[in-house]
Amino acid sequence: MQMQAAILTAAHTPFRIETVDIAEPQAGEVRVKMAAAGVCHSDWHVVEGNTQYPMPIICGHEGAGVVESVGGGVSSVKAGDRVTLSFRPDCGKCFYCQNGKPVLCETFTPQLRAGTQADGSSRLSWRGAPVYIFTGVGCFAEYVVVPEQSCVPIREDVPLDVAALVGCAVSTGVGAALYTAKVRAGQSVAVYGAGGVGLNIIQGAALAGAYPIIAIDTNSSKMEIAREFGATHTLYSDASAMAGIQELTGGRGADHVFESVGLTALQETALEATRPGGMLTLVGLSPMGSGTNLPGAIITRTEKTIRGSYYGSVQPRRDFPRFLDWYAEGRLKLDELVTRRHRLDEINEAYASMLTGAVARGVIVF
Repeated sequence: MQMQAAILTAAHTPFRIETVDIAEPQAGEVRVKMAAAGVCHSDWHVVEGNTQYPMPIICGHEGAGVVESVGGGVSSVKAGDRVTLSFRPDCGKCFYCQNGKPVLCETFTPQLRAGTQADGSSRLSWRGAPVYIFTGVGCFAEYVVVPEQSCVPIREDVPLDVAALVGCAVSTGVGAALYTAKVRAGQSVAVYGAGGVGLNIIQGAALAGAYPIIAIDTNSSKMEIAREFGATHTLYSDASAMAGIQELTGGRGADHVFESVGLTALQETALEATRPGGMLTLVGLSPMGSGTNLPGAIITRTEKTIRGSYYGSVQPRRDFPRFLDWYAEGRLKLDELVTRRHRLDEINEAYASMLTGAVARGVIVF
């Protein structure tokens, strides 16, 4: 079968829309007809060459759609099921899955890094050569073939362009606040970066009952939307921001600070904004090979804790439906995240909008 897909053939080049061949799903695999795919900065790292993958590749890791067909042995989903895709499938059996950390699953990690299926081959081809997929999903395409474990069935009454966002931005942000950092009611929170992930950290902190919740960003247009998602205060990210954080937290710094951008210099600033005995949670994806100066002497003397948060420490099969239930109950803002919708052939324009900070989240709608 043939389909349209956005292919990246080399770093530092635009996405190109091409006709790609897609095969039937094999044992343990599912073919999904895509409905929507979120435009996330993590894919842009591949464009910039900061994340290394074999080429040509189809990016896109935040998506939702309808199951079109299944391979042998698949039992958890069937044709016609509505699903949100997880870019961290889990086997349920390895050390990390057995210890409540399915996003660190050992079984699927080599496959995801290789951009292939479990057998080392690809279900996609273009001009007679294999096409690779980013993080085992590759959803900037009309169809995807993914492991059964990447498909999380969802309720029927949620729009699929909204459900797609649960596959990355919502889980990464809300999960970072609730599951990684375990923010408690009354604790102070500062969030560096008010993009798609940062806004979800903010609303996760609001769900936990944190106060104050301080959003810090270089884009002043994001201040209003940050307040809509639960920020009680907003600061422009310049030399005066640190003083503002100190003033709002009794001169100590915040109990919890989150860095959602992935900039090493900003991570260092975020550590400074963390109170002695507080926690800095690094959520933004930094370029491969980058380094951060987090001084051990200061960390030791102040007993600050630094934690990494990958995919919000979520358990996708538990948390995707949970987050969509919260959305249906009016507890999570998801409609407000989608500030611009694009066709697949507008993907380069979608990323241009993302890079200007003009959108909370852009979505490709098929």
